[in-house]
Amino acid sequence: MLKIFAILISIFSFANVWSAENDVDKIHRVMESVAKKYAPDKRTALFNVSILQKEAPLILKGETNLPEAKKMLLDSLSSYQIAIVDSITVLPDLSVGEKQWGIVTLSVANIRTQPDHAAELASQALMGTPVKVLKVTDGWRYIQTPDDYLGWVDENGIVLKTQQEMSTWRKSNRYLFNRIMGSILDAPKKNASPVSDLVLGDLFETLSEKKGYLQVAFPDGRTGFVKKKDCLSYEKWISQKPDVKVVLATACQLLGTAYLWGGTSCKAVDCSGMIKTLWYAQSVILARDASQQIRYGEKIDFKNMANLQPGDFLFFGRNVQRITHVGMYLGKGLYIHASGRVRINSIDPKDPAYNVTDKKDLVGAVRIINFLGTEGIALVKDHPWYQQNVQ
Repeated sequence: MLKIFAILISIFSFANVWSAENDVDKIHRVMESVAKKYAPDKRTALFNVSILQKEAPLILKGETNLPEAKKMLLDSLSSYQIAIVDSITVLPDLSVGEKQWGIVTLSVANIRTQPDHAAELASQALMGTPVKVLKVTDGWRYIQTPDDYLGWVDENGIVLKTQQEMSTWRKSNRYLFNRIMGSILDAPKKNASPVSDLVLGDLFETLSEKKGYLQVAFPDGRTGFVKKKDCLSYEKWISQKPDVKVVLATACQLLGTAYLWGGTSCKAVDCSGMIKTLWYAQSVILARDASQQIRYGEKIDFKNMANLQPGDFLFFGRNVQRITHVGMYLGKGLYIHASGRVRINSIDPKDPAYNVTDKKDLVGAVRIINFLGTEGIALVKDHPWYQQNVQ
């Protein structure tokens, strides 16, 4: 009798284990499906969920910034009648509190892949960029930028804001710095001491005007002065019609600028960061990386060079699925790009400057000027994070 009882217990235990293993397989398939739908690009969407305990009750643990992804996961598992313990955090987490927004307060803030100064530089954000704050830990902030890029910024790079404080800032009198580089000074005169450097695209609040200078306020409360003629009012910036000729002329001012992986300012740039920065000065927010930028806009037949127009984006790599580089077409076979430094090369095999820096194949071309305001080519004036009434 005891043997029979022991056998039944074994069978029951095996059935439970087998059932749990089947449930684990189903959960993995559902999680893969959800991730594919909502977070196909980990640079711009977070869905990091795993099974913490693989015996009943199954425990799901992790985090996501996409409440709709979590809902789809739980609804799908419920339809399978799989009992789970939900330990998935939807960001922003509790460490953030009410200050779920931030404004970049440095001329250029570094965004890293991990909360460590030794971690890879993923991207950068310019002064005045509004960001969402998703996590706060040990002097670092996990943020999302207006182009949806995710990463960690040092606490000194941004100032945390409540929704009401952000609304106040959006209503303030702001100006954009419209030169390649410059300075905010401690007095409205040429020989004054610098308070901060500036780069093209920095955005700041203005308090007053004096002797041809604007008195400006940083998000962190510092103040200083910058020449008004070097700036563009926020209203004029967002209402201007983006101009390809201006973009290319500004690009040529960057010739010789050093290459920096993750760089998106006029101090140093990577290939896609240069293009992103140039168009941001024209109030256009592009996707961050070359492999993202090729997804948006009008595809151009690049095999016939006559089809190309100045300002077209040229993409290089093994194929369209493996984009590794991007440049901007200047005309007559020439393009400007960041490779070692900002330089001009040619896609014409007969030209001595033919593709000498990259030795990669031209695999795609995109034109964005007719697709402004569409996905991946957002206009600042239409972007919800720049509007006054945003939740």
